[in-house]
Amino acid sequence: MITRFLEGLYKKIIINIIVKDSQTVVSIAVFSKKDILHNTHKTFDTTTINAQMYEFITEYAKKSPFCYISVLDKSSLQGAVPACKSSEIDKYYDVNLIEYRCFSKDWAFYTSKQEIEAIKQRYKNIGVDFIFSSFAIIANFFKDKIDTSSAMFVLIEENFISFSIFNNSKLLYAEYLKMPQKENFINSSDEDRLLNSLLGINEINMQKINKENSSTISDDLDEIDFINEVSKVLENDTIVNRSSEEYQRFLLIQNSLNTFYKDPKYKSQFIETIYIADSVGLGDEFKRYLEDEMFLNTTITKIDLSAALLDMAKAEINEI
Repeated sequence: MITRFLEGLYKKIIINIIVKDSQTVVSIAVFSKKDILHNTHKTFDTTTINAQMYEFITEYAKKSPFCYISVLDKSSLQGAVPACKSSEIDKYYDVNLIEYRCFSKDWAFYTSKQEIEAIKQRYKNIGVDFIFSSFAIIANFFKDKIDTSSAMFVLIEENFISFSIFNNSKLLYAEYLKMPQKENFINSSDEDRLLNSLLGINEINMQKINKENSSTISDDLDEIDFINEVSKVLENDTIVNRSSEEYQRFLLIQNSLNTFYKDPKYKSQFIETIYIADSVGLGDEFKRYLEDEMFLNTTITKIDLSAALLDMAKAEINEI
């Protein structure tokens, strides 16, 4: 009764924190009962917490005792397994090293205890109420399709991919994938320089033709034809390599599906459909890779991660 009385006096505030490659996005929603009175967000050039972020968060947090802070889990040692009992989960990962939560009686998501503690330490000055798994986001975002489909369900973030396979609501396989460092991608500017140098050779040879007698023209034209062919190939390759980040995502998905097929721990079955929650703005090339190289029926839907976290936080608060 006292809690309900206080809830009538104070507004509820939900603060969500999403860490990106080199920035952190903080979203804040202020509620009166079930209605949103105020919604704002701010981006900070840090991946931890700096003075500006602390001030922004505490400005709202001090307004109500009913303030809840949630973080999207970016721990490298996390995942999901097709089991809920600790004895079954232990077949996939040492339960002594992880904290897990059952999403249903058939599967659970987990994170290493060490990384959970690291998150709590990182935000100890403001406190963290909820640490949300990206696999829970997938399960909520694609709920209707997961319940009725046999398919891959994937969340694409800036530096991570959450990969899962469900068959009529039952998790078959899941993996949390980290994108390789961008410096390891193919550098298209290097190919541009090579292409320009070849085009420069082309111009030089045209000048040489004008100066030399007709007996050497045939040889020079053959050389120019070869250079033109190489230039066309490089131009086409450059188009692909400028989407190298998307190609790296494609490779990670392809490798994960192959692991699912080959690992005897998992009940593999043929998968021909993929649903993707896109939080980064994927290009057409990425979809083409999946459809042309893996022959997958591909559906890509944009997702607002801040809105997804807000929905999950609201659901958790209602259970308190």
